[in-house]
Amino acid sequence: MLHTFIGNLGHLFIIISFVASLVATYSYFIINSSSSPWGGLGVRWKIFARSAFLIHTFSIIGVIVCLFVIVYKQYYEYHYAWSHSSNNLPAQYMIACFWEGQEGSFLLWIFWQSLLGLILIKTLKKRNGVHEGTLKDNSWEAPVMAIFSLVQAFICSMILGVVIFNIKIGSSPFILLRDFMTEAPIFMTNPDFIPEDGTGLNPLLQNYWMVIHPPTLFLGFAAVLVPAAFAYAGLWQKRYTEWIRPALPWALFATVILGIGILMGGYWAYETLNFGGYWNWDPVENAVFVPWIVLIASMHSMVVARKKGTSMKLSFILVITTFLLILYSTFLTRSGILGNSSVHSFTDLGLSGQLLIVLVAFVLISIFFMVRSWKKIPSSPGEVSTYSREFWVFIGITVLCLCAFQIIITTSIPVYNAILENIGIESNVAPPADQIAHYSKIQVWFALFIAILSGIGQYFWWHKTPILKPETRNLKPETRNLKGKIQNPRSKILNAISIPFILTMIISSVIILLAQIRNISYILLLTCAMFTIIANLNIFINVVKNNYKLAGGSVAHVGIGLMLIGILFSSGFSKVVSLNTTGMLYSKEFPDEMNRENILLWPNEPQTMNEYRVTYKGRYIEALGFPGYIKKEMLIQTQNAHKVVAREDILYKEKVFYKKGDTLNIYPENTYYEVEYQPTGQGKNKTSNTFTLFPRAQVNPQMGLIASPDIKTFLTKDLYTHVSSIPDPNEEKQWGETKEYVMSIGDTIIVNDFFAILDGIERLYAVHGIRLSPADAAVKAKIRILGKAKNHYSAPVYVIHDKMVGRIPDVNEELGLKFTLLHIDPERQKFTISVNTSQRDYIILKAVEKPFINLLWIGTFLMIIGFCIAIVRRYGEFAKVREKGVE
Repeated sequence: MLHTFIGNLGHLFIIISFVASLVATYSYFIINSSSSPWGGLGVRWKIFARSAFLIHTFSIIGVIVCLFVIVYKQYYEYHYAWSHSSNNLPAQYMIACFWEGQEGSFLLWIFWQSLLGLILIKTLKKRNGVHEGTLKDNSWEAPVMAIFSLVQAFICSMILGVVIFNIKIGSSPFILLRDFMTEAPIFMTNPDFIPEDGTGLNPLLQNYWMVIHPPTLFLGFAAVLVPAAFAYAGLWQKRYTEWIRPALPWALFATVILGIGILMGGYWAYETLNFGGYWNWDPVENAVFVPWIVLIASMHSMVVARKKGTSMKLSFILVITTFLLILYSTFLTRSGILGNSSVHSFTDLGLSGQLLIVLVAFVLISIFFMVRSWKKIPSSPGEVSTYSREFWVFIGITVLCLCAFQIIITTSIPVYNAILENIGIESNVAPPADQIAHYSKIQVWFALFIAILSGIGQYFWWHKTPILKPETRNLKPETRNLKGKIQNPRSKILNAISIPFILTMIISSVIILLAQIRNISYILLLTCAMFTIIANLNIFINVVKNNYKLAGGSVAHVGIGLMLIGILFSSGFSKVVSLNTTGMLYSKEFPDEMNRENILLWPNEPQTMNEYRVTYKGRYIEALGFPGYIKKEMLIQTQNAHKVVAREDILYKEKVFYKKGDTLNIYPENTYYEVEYQPTGQGKNKTSNTFTLFPRAQVNPQMGLIASPDIKTFLTKDLYTHVSSIPDPNEEKQWGETKEYVMSIGDTIIVNDFFAILDGIERLYAVHGIRLSPADAAVKAKIRILGKAKNHYSAPVYVIHDKMVGRIPDVNEELGLKFTLLHIDPERQKFTISVNTSQRDYIILKAVEKPFINLLWIGTFLMIIGFCIAIVRRYGEFAKVREKGVE
């Protein structure tokens, strides 16, 4: 039976949310255009506008509930559930299914903006001293929420899923599978056909980071709209300076959330993908990274504008540009234009034209407001001194914008090609073949300048504020030093940075000598990053004594310095430790790098790898309800790929979780390979303990081998391990010639260089969970195989069921052996057992050391803390002014 009600209800909610956002936009527009916005009829429009936005928000929640029910209940008659979910998908990844598709990601974006809109309505109407309904009320609510609601309407149209005048508007997540696949033969014969299972979640997304990374990223997208809405509102109402104060805390908030989302994506890539890094300069990564860079630049510009009243035009441009870049990145990633140049771009759902219309519409709106107001926006009356904070902040903004420009220009090559092709011009421009090398060789110099400015800029920012010693607070800081002597700004700055500069040169020189750094760009980047850390630590120590809320900038800049050093060492000095020293080629089909930088491991045969003895211990899988991994040897596969039977008791920390014969539910897609590392007692690891890693691999029919690493974290490095090649589990095994042996209990045979002993015969009363009748009979042979490091066991089964004989062989893939109990002679107590041999199990493994990568994560944490301190400070300033009734 088709569950059409839930889909129709969800689609109705989409239509209501779209209409309500348009009504809210129009209502707030009327309020903002009225000469007496909150008096008389304006009060009714206010209530009407707020009610419309509230209805919009509740409708969006209704859409989310309906879609989640469809995914969680696995209503495969809906295309969204069928293409993103599956019967045996772990429950924790059901949430990730929700936003794997384009429609779900748009819905997540709309949801966050709805919540932020309600928060804005609540905070912007909290006023003392000026009451709503008076002519003196200049609240930001009407213009800001008019922009907010308009953006909501545009994004809602992306999931509208209606056809008007043969024009498709949006793609609905509630479309039935039969309506999506109209030409599928099954639906022509049976329109009510419902698939038994879905195609499942992309295996790369089956990671806990993908449960929290997309919501965080889209919250950042939504938060970017808030300062942009204030900027548009400031231009609209000609309040060219007032918008900075309420917008600045939101700009900081957006910077933090969007940054956290990007860094989560980086850590997901580091922990899940096997390219060995956290940033691949993929076009989709760049499309999100560029708005964040420009957002950081706009935040600095807003701080200067708030402090000195300068950089107002620049602030408008940067804040609005950040929002437009978010729309542009949405177009890039969802129009399908990056399909050939990005590994994780969405395919085009027919929305590319609609996305382009939205982008062009807001570009035109932005140009209109800026052109209309350009001459009226206040600007600096004269030249800015090179010793002023404004000058150095402007230099920093320029570097950030140039950094973003270089990235977006190269990332947009597919866009240029598409434009030229549409006008009949063939373009031969292609994205860089080695995108990591292309971007890194340029961006390292931008990072260098950012590091310098992050250190020096703080001294220029604080040199006019006598914070270093309380006794100097009443002096003119630009003319007297800390001892009261006459001092010009230049000498003051030089004296302030002299000690950090000397410390930097000493510490950097020591590190350069110890690490044997030869690359000039690396030397410069290390020195500049170290100066950033030392200089900002100096500022922090002096600032925090007076008011910790002023320390946000210095804390964030210390974090940036640590991040740069972490990136420098983990990327520039990573070392492959799994070098192939045998001189043997694993395969002529493998690239040279793989033959050279990987090690071949057979089960339980230790190999020396750098400073370790490495042993491959076997294959493991996950089972429902079990806290660890279970070795495949301990399980008997049933006809159902997701169900197995325990060969023996399965323990975890000496507690029995499953008893012998119990049926377990497993997740067979992923296999975990136990690799034991034992330090050899040489080099840096001579005091380390033995540890075990479980790199993961999956052979996907569409994507091939999908390998995810396991990481051992030390104080000064990470050991990054993943499998590069395994026997293809989908390939039919080639078994050798069958050899038969007639054995008695206790007899020993030699198979494939192993001794195999028949320990006994055991009667069974059930086979694969099926209870046998009294007329049936089943036995299994208990065979012990003496391995080099441990014993293995095999249990082939002989069954008589309904007067028919069946034989169930037992395969030991680790040893490449298959045992079959062929015949039983009860009178002579003889048993005929056949043995086939095949390729033994193996893995080809790569291991890389990532030095000082922890500095990257520590720096990330400090940067976020610094931004949070700044948010608290700036919002406190806004709240105080708001309570006075002057926004």
